[in-house]
Amino acid sequence: MAKHIALIEDEAAIRENYTMFLQSQGYDISTYDSRPAALAGLRQRLPDMAVIDIGLQDEIEGGFDLCRELRQMAPHLPILFLTARDSELDAISGLRLGADDYLTKDISLPHLSARITALFRRLDALNQPRQEDNRLQRSALLMDLDRFHARWQEQPLDLTLTEFWIVHALVKHPGHVKNRQQLMDAASVVLDDNTITSHIKRIRRKFNQIDPAFDAIQTVYGMGYRWHQPGLGD
Repeated sequence: MAKHIALIEDEAAIRENYTMFLQSQGYDISTYDSRPAALAGLRQRLPDMAVIDIGLQDEIEGGFDLCRELRQMAPHLPILFLTARDSELDAISGLRLGADDYLTKDISLPHLSARITALFRRLDALNQPRQEDNRLQRSALLMDLDRFHARWQEQPLDLTLTEFWIVHALVKHPGHVKNRQQLMDAASVVLDDNTITSHIKRIRRKFNQIDPAFDAIQTVYGMGYRWHQPGLGD
């Protein structure tokens, strides 16, 4: 069955262009031109992925608001921002709200397709048959790779797809430094250094909401990041 993508874009010509291209790639596309219309439609039928512009009609940051609302509805729904706004602050804001990727509209259509495919590939990996090593425990962290659940100190961690695989890459080999490219490879996504840094900050913040003393994700300056767990690989 074709993957269902919800495209939220208020400019008709751009919306039609992306719709035609994504349909040619085999996707089932639903389109919306405003945040209220998208919210109403997605409450009726949740897609497999949402691709969202930031400015939606008279709502300058309507896409950000929609992302926040979708995260409440579906914590693990892949969300990708596709916008003309190319400032670092906007990208960081989108990622902090829980988006899995942030792209600007100067991206080529083949590159857009590749990024969408990468997000779906991670989803498909979660639905593979159960393996013996489907659960990974490190100290107070428990990760269930079948159900895409993570818990810290027995409290749930609401990680996005990208965040989940970044954490998994770090905890799989405690003490080993993972550079930004390795973290991108683990998450099957192409991001720049600043975006990886933003994801790490967001991940730490989620741990700190449960445990203010959390410091297991360490920065190794000039190299990358590692999972610090005394007595285990460190």
